[in-house]
Amino acid sequence: MSILINKDTRLLVQGITGNEGLFHSQQMAAYGTNIVAGVTPGKGGEWVMDGKVPVFDSVKIAAEATGANTSVIFVPARFAADAIFEAADAGIELIVCITEGVPVKDMMRVRAYIDQLDTRLLGPNCPGILTPGVAKVGIIPGDIAIPGNVGAVSRSGTLTYEVLYALKQKGMGASTCVGIGGDPVNGTNFIDVLAMFEDDPATDKIVMLGEIGGTDEEKAAEFIATKMTKPVAAFIAGQTAPPGKRMGHAGAIIQSGSGKASDKIKALEKAGVRVAKHPEELPDLFG
Repeated sequence: MSILINKDTRLLVQGITGNEGLFHSQQMAAYGTNIVAGVTPGKGGEWVMDGKVPVFDSVKIAAEATGANTSVIFVPARFAADAIFEAADAGIELIVCITEGVPVKDMMRVRAYIDQLDTRLLGPNCPGILTPGVAKVGIIPGDIAIPGNVGAVSRSGTLTYEVLYALKQKGMGASTCVGIGGDPVNGTNFIDVLAMFEDDPATDKIVMLGEIGGTDEEKAAEFIATKMTKPVAAFIAGQTAPPGKRMGHAGAIIQSGSGKASDKIKALEKAGVRVAKHPEELPDLFG
């Protein structure tokens, strides 16, 4: 078992005819993901990937024709919000937005709408999801992880890759890896994913990768302390970042004295979480 994606995932790719969308669609299909459709307005009727994947003009038509239940979005930032709205209106159960640079005001409109529906949004500005040996939706390299019982959730894409590889080097595999993205407003947070891992029988322990900015890690610490029975190890990026300077993600900034790494680490340790000083130490924290 895994969370969010599995062998039954029927994936639709929004922006499949663009360079990035097509490249990563080929990578996802090679890994074993079942890509059933692509969507690019104005290119309906075309076929891509050696004639294996049909392209449709809209998500609604594509979903009705193929039974797609998951969408991944590779469109420019100015079109991303509309792409999310379109997928949600078509009844897609899981929407993964890879696009970086989506305006915060657009995401505020998206969240207000998505929260009324039975649809889960991951991202934007996230690497997606990987269930090792089964499927991947997004841009996480498939060869850096092996199947196992460690659930991983992260705000940082590159840190995710580093930690998955560190686990692999120790012979430790992942059940599912979820990149939630580092933007100030996104669709899925740490608590959402931690709750899924807590309920997942294939996950025995969890790695959580946070960073400076916001209070999501502190909220996650409270959830871990009061709701979780499985061990959690964590790493917080940006421990030397100066106040007022954004580090990497739009949400990774210390403002008005909040969002500091030290506060996050303190809250997590108080909740019984083992916090690594360096990401490569995480595999050893489970003992």
